[in-house]
Amino acid sequence: MMAPTGPRTALIAFSALAAAAVFAAPAAATSYHNSISVQPYAHITPEGTITLSGTYVCDDPSPAGAVQLMAVVVQDSVRLGANADEEPVCDGAVHEWQSHAKLAWTPDLHAGDAGVEARLQRVNRAGGIMPKSVDTLAEDVHGAEVVDHR
Repeated sequence: MMAPTGPRTALIAFSALAAAAVFAAPAAATSYHNSISVQPYAHITPEGTITLSGTYVCDDPSPAGAVQLMAVVVQDSVRLGANADEEPVCDGAVHEWQSHAKLAWTPDLHAGDAGVEARLQRVNRAGGIMPKSVDTLAEDVHGAEVVDHR
């Protein structure tokens, strides 16, 4: 059997190096005790604020970053996001959350079908105000109904 030569040798060598790099890379620590849910409905208040709610569990009080909860409603070409009203408490217990966002810049949100998203994220800082990275700890994305109380 002949040994590979030329471009085949280069391809084999490159493949071996790539495999070695993948298997030699350190594995990221992951916690599987984080979860989040968002209710299948959102409410628009008479004052023009949309409210999303749900529950979460997290046990990742990493000193390397702050944990935050983001909620988003998507309808037609409109996407409106908001932080939760309170900072998540990562103690392993189930907690309820709510997020509110004013419709001043997105007045086209209306009653009817929409999508909702909720993410529990860890924001890692490198010093200063800009985040070094954002890791998603848990997420929930599905269809929902917007109920308009205006």
